[in-house]
Amino acid sequence: MPKVVYPLDSSKKFTDQKYVGHNRWHPDVPANVTVRPGDTFRVDCREWFDGAIHNDDSADDVRDAPLSTVHVLSGPFAVEGAQPGDLLIVDIVDVGPIPQEDSGPLAGQGWGYTGIFATQNGGGFLTEQFPDAYKVIWDFTGQKATSRHVPGVSFTGIVHPGLMGTAPSADLLSRWNRREQALIDTDPDRVPPLALPPLPQDAILGTLQGADLERAAAEAARTAPPRENGGNQDIKNFTKGSRVFYPVFVDGAKLSMGDLHFSQGDGEITFCGAIEMGGFIDLHVDLIKGGMETYGVSENAIFIPGNVDPRYERWLAFSGTSVTLDGEQRYLDSHLSYQRACLHAIDYLTKFGYSPEQAYMILGAAPIEGRLSGVVDIPNSCSTVYIPTGIFDFDVEPSASGPTRIDPGMGVPKSSF
Repeated sequence: MPKVVYPLDSSKKFTDQKYVGHNRWHPDVPANVTVRPGDTFRVDCREWFDGAIHNDDSADDVRDAPLSTVHVLSGPFAVEGAQPGDLLIVDIVDVGPIPQEDSGPLAGQGWGYTGIFATQNGGGFLTEQFPDAYKVIWDFTGQKATSRHVPGVSFTGIVHPGLMGTAPSADLLSRWNRREQALIDTDPDRVPPLALPPLPQDAILGTLQGADLERAAAEAARTAPPRENGGNQDIKNFTKGSRVFYPVFVDGAKLSMGDLHFSQGDGEITFCGAIEMGGFIDLHVDLIKGGMETYGVSENAIFIPGNVDPRYERWLAFSGTSVTLDGEQRYLDSHLSYQRACLHAIDYLTKFGYSPEQAYMILGAAPIEGRLSGVVDIPNSCSTVYIPTGIFDFDVEPSASGPTRIDPGMGVPKSSF
């Protein structure tokens, strides 16, 4: 096992650890640990809400989830010799849940969760159809995930970090804030909002204190969206064996990571759509000096996926086009066409006994494939959702005998009002 350079105590909160990480992006967050090119090391990561979500049958914790506190990130890690303009090579050597022998009630220790966020608290990809908060608990047995809230389904997790990236420069951070505020200004009262501006409330910026903390917290970017530094990309194929090339914007690169997922479908469509967990990640780092110019990677990471994905032989695919539910035509709107494909799949799964919420959670957590299938045939884009039939304990393919109805069990817990 690689040396643990960033240990976390499962019984303590994020701010009570030996190393205090951060939940905002800012170039002035001090590095906690320094590593060298060629090093392989282990990092412990907290579940993204730092233990606010519980293993029970109520969704009130998801309804009240403190979005101002996320994501709790391990790091930053300074890489010796890294300078702006370099490419940081990050190999994901291994990644997994917190070992079972670690005591404590935290997500990742044999279980994780998927949530539908209420519209008032961030919403999700299909928030107009699913405006309320729901939660599903998943149990881990080896690499398999099953749930008491979604019977008849089991699948192998594609374990990966939802979030990893380098620190922005002061100039890049300023650009983020300007462009996102300009978007917010187009509809400042929208629910959910169009973007998340800097929020000093609940900002954690490592060891910064006093006036330095106050200044940086007023500028620091929220971690929710992906940006040029990588960040919260939620790419399910960032799994064991992946190699990622991150642009370096500050001395030392200041690499951080967190938001580990046991599994996820393409798009993480419920917003809290992966199986969220705490865990560990083993990394190897190296540098390509001047690599940003050499390879034209001025922004946004490139990566080589790992090769440990489960192998499914048969898929059931659903398509959607860029026409709204009430019949309005949109021009090559791929976001809308993917929504329609997902809604098509959800409606289909309800014919087997699942509630719409159970079907939605399956698409968020299971290793579905989402594809942009057509973007040239005006006015309709075409998107598709592929569901591996092998994740079900029964036959989900259409047949002359009709769908097999399953017992939906206790169903998906909904928040109270």
